[in-house]
Formats: sequence, C-alpha cells, structure tokens
Amino acid sequence: MKAILRLSVILLLGAVLASCNGDKEEKAKQAAAAAAMPQPYPVFDISTQSTTLNSDYPATIEGIQDVDIRPKVDGFIERIYVDEGAVVKKGQLLFKINAPQYEQQVRTAAAAISSAEANVSAAQLQVNKTRPLVEKDIISKYELDAALLTLQSRRAALAQAKAELSNARVNLGYTSITSPVDGIVGSIPFKTGSLVSGSSAQPLTTVSNIAKVYAYFSLNEKQLLDFSSTYKGKTLAEQMKNIPAVSLVLADGTIYAQNGKIESINGQINTATGSASLRATFPNPTSLLKSGSSASVRIPQHFENVILIPQKSTVDLQGKKFVYVLGDSAKVVNTEIQIKEITKGNFYVVTSGLKTGDKIVFEGFQSLKDGTKIKPVALNRDSVFAEIKK
Repeated sequence: MKAILRLSVILLLGAVLASCNGDKEEKAKQAAAAAAMPQPYPVFDISTQSTTLNSDYPATIEGIQDVDIRPKVDGFIERIYVDEGAVVKKGQLLFKINAPQYEQQVRTAAAAISSAEANVSAAQLQVNKTRPLVEKDIISKYELDAALLTLQSRRAALAQAKAELSNARVNLGYTSITSPVDGIVGSIPFKTGSLVSGSSAQPLTTVSNIAKVYAYFSLNEKQLLDFSSTYKGKTLAEQMKNIPAVSLVLADGTIYAQNGKIESINGQINTATGSASLRATFPNPTSLLKSGSSASVRIPQHFENVILIPQKSTVDLQGKKFVYVLGDSAKVVNTEIQIKEITKGNFYVVTSGLKTGDKIVFEGFQSLKDGTKIKPVALNRDSVFAEIKK
C-alpha cells in the first residue's frame, strides 16, 4: 500500500513539473516572438527651410568719450560740485581747487603792468621833449635815438607784463575744473581738502559720454576669414555695409532694445592673442549701458534652404555625428552627417549626409543598431520644430 502511495506522489509531481516547464517554454516562445517583431520608433521627414543663426562674442562696453578729469595746477580741493553718477553738460563746473599762489601771481602781474605803463609814459614824455630840440639842432640826434630806444624797451616790458598777467589768469582759471564733454560722472576718489596735482596718477574723476556706446569684441583668424567670406564685397568697407544690424546680449541674458552696427574692423591680427578687434556702435538714449560693463555682441547670419534636425536625434561617436535614417524594408541605416559649428538653439544645421525626403529616427534609439528593422511612427513636422517657431 505504501509503495502504491509513493508511486502516486511521484507521478503527480512529474505532471506538475511537466506543466511548469511547458508554461516556461510557451512564455519563452512568446517573448522571442515579441522580440522578433519590429519595435515602434518615432520618425520624421527631412525637408529644407530658411533660418537665422546667431553667433555671440564677448564684448566690453565703452562710451564714445571717456575723458579723465585731471588738475593742471597743484592745490587742495576746495569744493566738489557734482556727485558720482551725475549727468553733466559741457562746461559745467566740477571741482574748485584752492591755490592762493595763482591769485597772488595775478595781483603781482597786474601791479607789474601798472609800473610798466608808467615807464612807457615817462619814456614817451622824454621822446616828446627831445624831438623838437633835435629839430632845432639844440641837441644831437643821438639823444633822440636813445629816447626812442628807451621807449621801445619800456613798451616791450609792458607787453611782457601783460603776457604774464594773461598766463597768471589762465593758471588761476585752472583752479576751476569744468567738464569738457556732456556725459556722466564716474567715481570720485578724492574728497574735499585732498591735495592734488597734475602729476597725480589717479584722475579726479572720469566723464563718460554714453549717448552712444562702443562694444569691442574679437574674432580669431578662422572666424575672421569665415566672417569675411559670408558677406559680399570686394573690400572690407563694402563687406561692413552688408553686415546686418547686430544685437547686444546684456549680462543678465536679456536682449538690449536697440540694435547696433559694426563700424570698424581692425585690419591687423594681434600676434599675442591671434585675434582681430571689431567695434559695434549702439545708441544709448536711456543711459542703460555703462562704460566698463560687459555684454555679448550677437551677429545674425541668414541661410536659405538648409536642413535642420534636433540635437537629440543625433549620436556622438568618436567625435562624429550620426543619425538613424529609415532605409528599405523599414531597416535603419546609421548615417554620418556634417553640421555647422553654430547651432540654432537645440538644433543642428546639416551641411551634408542628409537630403530632402529622408526619414530619421527622432529619439529613443539608445538600444537601436544599424540594420535593425523598426515600426516607424510618423511624427507631425510642426511638433518636431515647435521650439524654433516659438
């Protein structure tokens, strides 16, 4: 009886195991069949379009005039008439220097003129007295010549005294320092009572005329060659006329409201930096742009009939770019492409490797291999390039 019971258990277990193995084999077959079926991947059509690419170059902002205000005479600052950041007009008084020696020079020169004028008058009287006596042969002509020479000397002394007075007044005028241009006052490092001189290394302040500003930036030799070949013109002056208006990207990432124009390109390459300097001019009616601030000059380049693809549709392999192109029988072909260095946001401009009508895999191809058959799922082109159209 026990033997029959054990045999029944063994037969039951065998049936259970056989059933389990059958289920596993069936699941494995189903998994293999599923793996063999083409997997769905989103694809989109390639076509050409027009676009504008922007190149940004770091720039330094300077006013069209940045004038250092320096004293021409030595003395103590008696009064400061403006504050830092004040808007001033040409000729407006900025500083007053206390230099009493120049006031004394004016008084001394004025007194010297009075003395010289008296000497001229006395010499003239002597000439007037001597001339009739000579005419009557009472005295010799030598006496008249001597009187005339004395008069000439006294007149020369008077002219010198007047010149010294004029020079003294000019020096005294230097004690009142005015603005040479319209502009904005910079920092004022000196305070009332400070001793200043014309030989001081630091200026009293700087007045910046920022009605317009210059944005200075640089291009390396390759960029300069590409830049020159992009715009039509036989000469540099002709090419600059064909450069479109440029914009300014401020330090906070915002775009300055006024467009500018590139007006100057240095014709020489700096051997130390390997770059050439360019200057763009921007209007600054609200004085938002300040001398010494930093920004980026953005230069647009317009292209017609180019191919754009999303960056996420590409694969990087050993420094090269590849895309999966949908080939015959829905099999993908890993295809190398060439792109421009300048990007359009998150899109590449393709220069070779693709043509109109090609279909490429949009994304999700991390496990995809060359020659794999897929189930293409067509994407709406507008959804692919929605970011550009924003």
